[in-house]
This record gives sequence, structure tokens and C-alpha cells, in this order.
Amino acid sequence: MSFGFKYGIPLDADHVVDVRFLSNPYWVTELRHLTGRDEAVSSYVLDLPGAAAFVERYADLVEPITAGYLAEQKPYLTIAFGCTGGKHRSVAMSERLGDILRERGFSVRNLHRDLGRE
Repeated sequence: MSFGFKYGIPLDADHVVDVRFLSNPYWVTELRHLTGRDEAVSSYVLDLPGAAAFVERYADLVEPITAGYLAEQKPYLTIAFGCTGGKHRSVAMSERLGDILRERGFSVRNLHRDLGRE
């Protein structure tokens, strides 16, 4: 899931990931009105230094954790990516993590809690 910190952390999240360390597309005039689902924003975010490597490594971290959740008979894991407003960075990173995990055989559902809230 993605969310905006300014609206509060999702209480049902098992893991919260803060991606506010990445440059904010909100400050790029051409990207401000778009979301992390748009290719221009997604490319902007994932092309930032360290962004693609971060999400790949996070996927590597999540893989063995899922085995533990399944062993505890918890069939799902909620990972919440947060940025300031929940429109750009968190959406792009959440979508990318979902793509990576799907490629690795996981069933993934993306939810963007605060998208469209502004």
C-alpha cells in the first residue's frame, strides 16, 4: 500500500517504509499534477540515485519474511510505503515492489490509500 504521512500511518500495516529520502516530484512542475502510477513520475522516482536498488533490496528482505508469516498461519503481509502526501514517491515505489514480487511468484494487491485525497 502507499500512503501520505501527513494523513497518518496506516494502523493495519505490518511494515512501514519511509521513502521521503527520495526527491519529491511534487516540486517538478510538469509532474506535480501526475501520480506515481504515471510513467513520467514512476521513471523520475525509480531513476533517482538509490531508488531502484532500495526497492530491489527491500524485495529481497521481504521474501524470507513471508515464509515466517505463512508458518504463523498469517496468509498476508501489509507493507506500507509512505511519502509526504501519498501521491508520487510512495505510489511509484509500492507499484514497483508489487511488480517485483509478482515476478517472483507472489500474489500482490496494491492499494493507494491517499491517492486523490489532496
